[in-house]
Amino acid sequence: MGGGAAGGARAPAPRTDTSSGGFVARATLLSALLSVAGSLLGLGRDQALAHLFGAGEGTDAFLVAWTVPEMASTLLIEDGMAFVLVPAFSVALARRAAGSASPDPVRALVAASLPRLCLAFAAAAAVLAAGAPLLVRVLAPGLPDPSLAVACTRLTATCVLSFGLAGYCSAALRAHRAYLAPGAIYVAYNAVIIATMFVLSGRWGVRSAALGVALGGCLMVAVQAPSLWRRIAERPDRPAAVSGGDGDRRLTLALVSTVLLFALCRQSQVLIERRFASGLPAGAISHLNYAQKVGQLPMSLALMLCVVTFPVLARAIAEGDTQRARDRVERDLVMVAGIALLGGAAIMACAPQIVQLLFQRGAFTAEDTAATAAVMRVYTLGLLGHTLVGALVRSYFSAGRATWYPTGVMAVGMVATAVIGAWAVGPWGACGIAAANTVGITLTALLLLRGLGRRSLAVRVRRVAAELAKPVGAAVGAAGAGYVSAQLFTSPPAALTAGCLSVTAVYLLLAWVLDAAGARSLALLASLTIRCSLTRKLRHGR
Repeated sequence: MGGGAAGGARAPAPRTDTSSGGFVARATLLSALLSVAGSLLGLGRDQALAHLFGAGEGTDAFLVAWTVPEMASTLLIEDGMAFVLVPAFSVALARRAAGSASPDPVRALVAASLPRLCLAFAAAAAVLAAGAPLLVRVLAPGLPDPSLAVACTRLTATCVLSFGLAGYCSAALRAHRAYLAPGAIYVAYNAVIIATMFVLSGRWGVRSAALGVALGGCLMVAVQAPSLWRRIAERPDRPAAVSGGDGDRRLTLALVSTVLLFALCRQSQVLIERRFASGLPAGAISHLNYAQKVGQLPMSLALMLCVVTFPVLARAIAEGDTQRARDRVERDLVMVAGIALLGGAAIMACAPQIVQLLFQRGAFTAEDTAATAAVMRVYTLGLLGHTLVGALVRSYFSAGRATWYPTGVMAVGMVATAVIGAWAVGPWGACGIAAANTVGITLTALLLLRGLGRRSLAVRVRRVAAELAKPVGAAVGAAGAGYVSAQLFTSPPAALTAGCLSVTAVYLLLAWVLDAAGARSLALLASLTIRCSLTRKLRHGR
């Protein structure tokens, strides 16, 4: 996001830095709010899927087909397309602003890249649709009747084209410093899936969810296309200096290759889990999916902090202020761990009640609730690892240099997940698969943390590990207290309320005692802020 702007004229740098700081803050807040809205609708999508189809052969078939949009969103929207196209559009915009001669650089870039990419995306979608039977056999060889999964996969294969175009629009708009339309795509996407399921579930069954994916991908493009068209057609009023963007582009492409492979390795854990779960009784894939989606919500909320502070970290590194960058990373790691562990403690204490209130209706039975809650608790043991991996990777790539260490470490975790999963699936079923995920991601987090000081910022690893132990201890105590409180009530809402209140109270108390994540300093700062605010109001009233 900042790569294109960094190549401008040097003379007005102070003014640009000041203005871009406020812009980054506003853009980050807008993106975060839209991301939360998309995540909530994603949870609503899962609730609708559970309500309409439960957890059985139908949902297992759809979730196998769901692998295609999961992978496509990572490769075509979130990482690959953005890293490749944002620098290219930034250079074209700079040349356009400088009054480059005809043809217009931005339009020339679109004309040179979009038709070829469209053809490549369409060809890939056609290959996936034609090879759907083979793909289903590879992803889930244990499905008793793969025909439904094949039909759903042929529908979801269309998202390779639509997601590719959506990713193209998102990258181009972000290069134009426009964030509203790119941030809204998952809101539109999940809303269409939900609506399609409710309208067509009676006639199409679980295929309606796959059709919703296809229609939602098209809406992703439609939401962004008008905004992008306006920006492609406009011309700037004032010139700007142009820097050499080719070198930056090569560096970005090298970075993309490492980020892309890291994302593929991390996403492959889902493929491993579904492959093992396909040989279990019907519903196992669904139980894993529902448990993982809910269990990772604390991580998603915690990592919003890293989304906000990442520009601060990158700016500090760019200015050569490694001490400020190091302090920022150390604080972020402890803070995101503390936030995620509070949510994880609540899930450990009240998993059955959470699943029952969210999903147990319609075709989703009490047996499905018990199975999903058990898997969710096992997944929660790896929540800290997932959160630390998401935070640590930003530190490795914040300098804008390609590094293969995170990819290698993620591959080690993937191998551990596969080996342990193959051994544990027999005796423990879906819980064994979740346990393998926990071990694999925790191993990855430990290796990333250990390598951070030597391969990236000189973070004080031992100090960070000691600080991380404090919220872990607070979470263990809070989870125990919450579990005891939840057992005192038979009503799920009452049990969930009592459990969450107990978890929060005990966690905050233990965090204060242990001074986890600087809890005492934060509490003192909050107290002083409130006191000053009240004092001002009283004086104003006099």
